[in-house]
Amino acid sequence: MKLYLIPTPIGNLEDITLRALRLLKEADAVLCEDSRITAKLLHHFQIEKPMWQFHQHNEHQKINSIIEQLKSGKTLALVSDAGTPGISDAAFLLVRNCIENNIAVECLPGATSIIPALVQSGLPCERFCYEGFLPHKKGRQTRLKNLAEETRTIVLLESPHRIVRCLQEMKTFFGEERKVCVSRELSKKFEENIRGSITEVLQHFEKHEPKGEIVLIVEGKKD
Repeated sequence: MKLYLIPTPIGNLEDITLRALRLLKEADAVLCEDSRITAKLLHHFQIEKPMWQFHQHNEHQKINSIIEQLKSGKTLALVSDAGTPGISDAAFLLVRNCIENNIAVECLPGATSIIPALVQSGLPCERFCYEGFLPHKKGRQTRLKNLAEETRTIVLLESPHRIVRCLQEMKTFFGEERKVCVSRELSKKFEENIRGSITEVLQHFEKHEPKGEIVLIVEGKKD
């Protein structure tokens, strides 16, 4: 009995590892966020496995039954729609419950959007903090005020229809000249990295409507 957390490509299917493919083939079932997305991945690599949906909206209801399946001796693979499970998606509660029930858990190294965006941003990456998505409403301004004082490089996720608003708010709280890098469509055909001051990058996206998944890297406050 074992739970494997298996990173899946964030765009380019060539980024999957040989070990990930082997374990997906060996698993008794695959836990996934969206079975339609995971089905495309498995079909591409000619893997046929039962898929059980497991995501942030049903994880509390599903955990007990999944734990019982693992206790019965099954090996399960947990994947997200893209990237490493547990980073801004369901996984934490399941991993914690596995540990509490003495069920082995192993997370494979592999695809993530965060590290490539950070490394190619040109901003310091020896020390950084990951904040995921900012609150949409309640607590958003408080979070931005706190982050404005952060001295480490900041890594955020953002949707394309909110990136202009986010940059406008950062211009207010962080100042016009703070350096940022907006990375979108990482590993895909139209990958793009827009670097510059908050003002410069904001002006770019006010003229060019962004599309695709976005990672926002922000320079930390200088001492």
